[in-house]
Formats: sequence, structure tokens, C-alpha cells
Amino acid sequence: MLTLDYHPTGRHFLQIPGPSPVPDRILRAMSLPTIDHRGPEFGALGLKVLADIKKVFQTRHPVVIYPASGTGAWEAALSNVLSPGDAVLMYETGHFASLWHKMATRLGIKPEFLALPGTEHGVPVSWRRGVQPDLIEARLKADAQHQIKAVCVVHNETSTGVTSDIAAVRRAIDAARHPALLLVDSISGLASADYRHDEWGVDVTVSGSQKGLMLPPGMSFNALSPKALEASKTATLPKAFWAWDEIVEMNKGGYWPYTPNTNLLYGLSEACDMLLGQPGGLEAVFGRHRRWGEGVRAGVRAWGLQIQCADAAVYSPVLTGVLMPEGVDADAVRKLIYDRFDCSLGTGLGRVKGRMFRIGHLGDCNDLTLLAALAGCEMGLKLSGVKLAGSAVQAAMDYFAAHPAAQPLTQAA
Repeated sequence: MLTLDYHPTGRHFLQIPGPSPVPDRILRAMSLPTIDHRGPEFGALGLKVLADIKKVFQTRHPVVIYPASGTGAWEAALSNVLSPGDAVLMYETGHFASLWHKMATRLGIKPEFLALPGTEHGVPVSWRRGVQPDLIEARLKADAQHQIKAVCVVHNETSTGVTSDIAAVRRAIDAARHPALLLVDSISGLASADYRHDEWGVDVTVSGSQKGLMLPPGMSFNALSPKALEASKTATLPKAFWAWDEIVEMNKGGYWPYTPNTNLLYGLSEACDMLLGQPGGLEAVFGRHRRWGEGVRAGVRAWGLQIQCADAAVYSPVLTGVLMPEGVDADAVRKLIYDRFDCSLGTGLGRVKGRMFRIGHLGDCNDLTLLAALAGCEMGLKLSGVKLAGSAVQAAMDYFAAHPAAQPLTQAA
């Protein structure tokens, strides 16, 4: 029989960029008894979470909730608005943009992948910078016959620590006078980085539960625009479980056309209360994450190490990627930090595997959490023989002390 006796004493530091730690308040909400998903009590819960999640996406239009991972919501976004053989323009900013491109190919769509050429410090240039709207505008202007049906970009690229300017992408599409839909992956950005579905003219936003919403994995979202809903009426890619029409219709009464994940919906209700009900609302959430990101990056600079994102204008408030010096195996450093100090860090993915690790600073977090994580990293780097210019812990302490936090995310209730 398997015995789970390997957990050390004390608190495990889960500093990966998702799944993020789940607050006790949300865990308590999820422990409520499962109720009849066709009964009146569930209908009231459904209406509440559907109204609240619109506020998180900053939209007046429907948000579809699936009992699935973010990968499922990727497929839902593509399959509801596209037909076999449709051309789509995608932009390579990292591993997750690449996976979405791979999915599009498997679905029978014809994706074209834009990327900046070249490498820096052994890393692809396109994996160190955000989406370049001018490249999208130029490509769409060249598409005089409007063969391209959608533009797909990642808002917060979890593999690299880059947050792209989605409003600028919309402006590029409009400047090209092109009718393509705008599909955005904000799986790791939602509820951590500023995101405005309606204001930025997004047609489908994809997201998931296990990042800024502070829930366990297993719930994902498609936020829709009227244009996307209209496109779904003529799209012919096969879809059944993912189809929006039946879900949107049944959601009007607070129900789903299949068995929903009731206890995760309890958790989502509590998460929305925490995010929307605090002083300052979502702007306070975004400000808190920006501050944490700046504190962690101050620490990385003190070490004298390279930050994965090479453009300060698009630093992610969700995570920071740390490049290792040439010849240092980042995965070996991560393993040492995990084994010695019980701290989990994000691995390098895809084309940066072994070159970098990622420090998450999102969700149920605070200054001391991040200082402890940086201390674990600092000890692990030194034990791994990495020469450091200074102390990240001291640098982050100085930053946080000089920039007092706003109202903290409350655990009460």
C-alpha cells in the first residue's frame, strides 16, 4: 500500500506559477455538501458565480464555465468559431503559445506562427519578449482576401514571464481593417494581471481556475463577445461537450446541460467574493501582484542573474523567469532547492528546459512568503556553485519596506 509519509514538517512553499496555493477560506467553501445540480439552491449558486465571473473578466457578455483544464478551454475556443481548413494567425511567445499552435494543427486548422528570429543568451528572442503588434498588422494587411479567420495570442506567457499588450493587438487588427476574431489565452493572467475582455475588444478569452483565482485545477472558462457567438453559428469544426449554444442557454437559469463540478463552483463563488469584495477591488489585486513582481525582480538583479523577460515594459506580475549562467543545469538547481528547503519552483519548459527556473508570485501570497522563497533559492544557488553578486533577500526586503503594501487579501470568513 502506498503511504504518503514523505511530507516534511512545516509549510511547503509552492512557488510555481500555478497551480497556486488554495486559501483556507476557499477550501472551507469547497467542503460544503454536494447539492442537487438540478435543484433551486444550485440554480442560485450558478447565477451568482456566472454574474461574478463576468466582473473578473470585465465583460457584460456570457462566460462559459467548463469542468476541464485550460487545455479544454483552448479547444473550446477554437472549435466554436472555426471550420476545418481555416487559416489562423498565432504568435510564438513561449511554450504555451506553441502548445496552442500544436492543438490547432491537430484540429485540422491551418495555423501560421509568427515569431521574432534569433537567440539571446541561448534563448529564442521570441521567448524573451511580448507579442509584436506591428508584425500582426503587417501580416493582416497582406491578407487582402481575408483568409485568416482568427488571431490567437497568449496574454501572460507562463513559461517565460512575459505579459503582452492585448489592447495593442486589437489596435493592430483594427488598423489593418481586418475582420479576424481575436482569441486570447489569459489562463495565468486572469485575476493577477490587468485584463479587460470588453474594453480591449477580445472575442474569446480562455482562462483556468488554478492561477489567480486560487482554486484547484479542474475548471476553465471561455469569455465570449457577440461577434464570437455569431461566428459559432456557422463554424463547422466538430464539437459536442464544448459547444457554447446549449451551455449559454441553460446558464440563463443558473444550470448546465451536464453535471457541473459543484464543489469547485462553491470555491469559485468564495474566490470571487475575496477578489471583488476587498477594498479597491480588482485594481488592488493587480497592484499587489505588480508590487510582488517588482520585489522579486529586484532580488534577481541583486544576484546578478538574467531575467528571462528582456523587456521591462512587459514584465509579468505573475511570475519571474530566472536564467542560469552557461553550464548550470536549472533543473538540478530546482531539485536541490526542493529537496533541501521544501520549495517548489517552476521548471523551464520546451525550448528553455534546463536553462531557467520560474518563481511564482501570485494569488494567496504575501511579502514574507516571497522572502522565504527567495531565501530558499539563494541558498540553493550557492550550494549549486552559482556565483551571486549580492543577496536577493536583502534587495527584496529593501523594496518591500520602501513600497508598503495596500490592503491585503483577507482570509477572514
